[in-house]
Amino acid sequence: MSYLLGIDIGTSGTKTLICDQSGKVLATAMAEHPISSPKPGWSEQNPLDWWKAVCTATRDVLKKAGIKGD
Repeated sequence: MSYLLGIDIGTSGTKTLICDQSGKVLATAMAEHPISSPKPGWSEQNPLDWWKAVCTATRDVLKKAGIKGD
């Protein structure tokens, strides 16, 4: 069976979801990532933190849905 993986990289975290072929959501997961504010009015993020959050949230959503990554 095929599945759809949705990934949303937001300001404070990355959300993932797994849907079946009919569009039914099977599971969701979220992983937070830090925001740095070195000066007033500034916001910075490290893209490596985004990648780590994508990996974490993807592993978590696959586990919740009971789906193997292969």
